[in-house]
Amino acid sequence: MSKLGMKFGLVAGLLLLAVPMFPQSKAQPAQGQQGQGQAVVTVLPKAGGGAPASIAQQDLKIAVNGRQSSVTNWVSLRGPENKLELVLLIDGSARATLGSQLGDITHFIQSLPANTRIAIAYMKNGRAVMAGPLSADHAQVLRGLHMPGGSPGSNASPYFCLSDLAQHWPSKDGAARREVVMITNGADEYDMRFDANDPYVDAAITDSVRARLVVYSIYWQNIGFGGRVVYEINTGQSRLLQVAEATGGNSYGVGYGNPVSFQPFLEDIARRLQNQYELSFTAQLHGKPDVESLKLKIDAPATQIDFPQQVLVGQAGTAVD
Repeated sequence: MSKLGMKFGLVAGLLLLAVPMFPQSKAQPAQGQQGQGQAVVTVLPKAGGGAPASIAQQDLKIAVNGRQSSVTNWVSLRGPENKLELVLLIDGSARATLGSQLGDITHFIQSLPANTRIAIAYMKNGRAVMAGPLSADHAQVLRGLHMPGGSPGSNASPYFCLSDLAQHWPSKDGAARREVVMITNGADEYDMRFDANDPYVDAAITDSVRARLVVYSIYWQNIGFGGRVVYEINTGQSRLLQVAEATGGNSYGVGYGNPVSFQPFLEDIARRLQNQYELSFTAQLHGKPDVESLKLKIDAPATQIDFPQQVLVGQAGTAVD
């Protein structure tokens, strides 16, 4: 046999070895297992005043991580049997003029219903320092209300403090709603770029979503230096809005100044707390519990909804915490 023939035979033999003896099926992409999640949704009338429309489960359409999902339960949280836990998180570096708002804060705490356990915490050195435990005793809670004693920047970052509160929530009651009212200028001294993608804000959002927190914020300005004032106001308010929208809360402020009174903001928060629903749903889960995006539409006229843009999806049949 010639050298050319030997080469041809060797190549042909190798090709035959490479061809499988039996047809093989194509690999199929891994399918996510069924997961579950929950979200607190606020339903209000679009026009001021009045009661919101009654919303039924069939009025809802949701998508989780861009995929249509199924609603498994929709329960009103208006009744006195529905437990609520609320932490008022006050910036420890807030200006001394915050003292003018302590009366409104006191009235807000006293007006909350009996099913609400409240606590006050102060932002200090990156931590949420609790002034006392969660309690339904308003007088006990108010003993922890005082003027912040820190200097500007002593909070380290309001988002460090929110993450700390989320990771060390002062209760293990998985059945209670968890809500936070932050009073701060929202400025992050550790990331002063004019950039929506602040890693510390992102971490605070993720920690809050995993802890099932609904976060509200009231902007209270701390004086900066020179040209940083306008920058800090714009950036701080933008970042506070990011946190509120991601968790299903709301953000309040009056532009470049401080509000004369917190009363209208706190009254709106109280109204929202009385018009919330618990949404349960199923969604695809790829591996361990993870934070996913949520889209929600309600088929009801003249109705405004606030829902978390991010939710935690866990394994079906187990607690999502």
